[in-house]
Amino acid sequence: MFRLGEKQQLTIVKKVEFGVYLAETAAPGPGDEAQERVLLPVRQVPSQAKIGDALEVFLYRDSKDRLIATTATPKLMMGQVAELSVAQVGRFGAFLDWGLEKDLFLPFKQQKKRVQPGDRVLVSLYIDKSDRLCATMNVYANLRSDSPYHGGDRVKGRVYEISDNFGAFVAVDNIFSALIPKKELYGDVQIGEDVEARVTSVLPDGRLNLSVREKTPVQIEKDARRILELLDSYEGALPFSDKAAPEVITHETGMSKNEFKRAVGKLLKENLIEIKEKSIRRR
Repeated sequence: MFRLGEKQQLTIVKKVEFGVYLAETAAPGPGDEAQERVLLPVRQVPSQAKIGDALEVFLYRDSKDRLIATTATPKLMMGQVAELSVAQVGRFGAFLDWGLEKDLFLPFKQQKKRVQPGDRVLVSLYIDKSDRLCATMNVYANLRSDSPYHGGDRVKGRVYEISDNFGAFVAVDNIFSALIPKKELYGDVQIGEDVEARVTSVLPDGRLNLSVREKTPVQIEKDARRILELLDSYEGALPFSDKAAPEVITHETGMSKNEFKRAVGKLLKENLIEIKEKSIRRR
């Protein structure tokens, strides 16, 4: 059985002017046309190849949706995740460069956000209802859970999905499955963004929990510096205090209300600010 989107070993069963036909096994006898065959174009055929030789090929569909074989190795195969460049955008989706003559189609409905030519997107393969290989930005199922990382390690990854309920899903090293829980998110994290984070825990199934925030003492120091920078941008006075609504504080600073209050407390203790009823001023 031919496996679309995978490498497999097939046997040359017939030579023609425009290439060779491959099958799973050599034909049992002359004139046997019953077994399924696929064409390997002549430009892909090794110079010394002959009937009966086994070749490792990748199977996909050409521009006319015909099953075709290639000895080239694409940048992405079934079950994998890879970062590919957007070659162009059409009426129904984008086309990605995956190292083969025909670009890989990424439908709009499989995009987590609209992509533009030149973008680098993290995708997996799937077979659509017309039995064609397509790309999807829904990569969760193909990410691995056997990372070498432990609690406290620093990692880098690509944000591929954001959930209002759970947080930001990250592909660490574009390979391993991870989550930044909602309570650990900091700042304006977007789909497609590369982030640096700290491993807070490794779940029993091997998936990672991350935080873009530092451990508490270090983070308080960073938050305090951020507040001083905000004060400078507001000419020395913030138009809200630590009693403001949590939504206002998060919108203006990217911090939770508790984080903001801890940092403000540090600055107050160091006599760098003074707090008014509806404002914070720099001393």
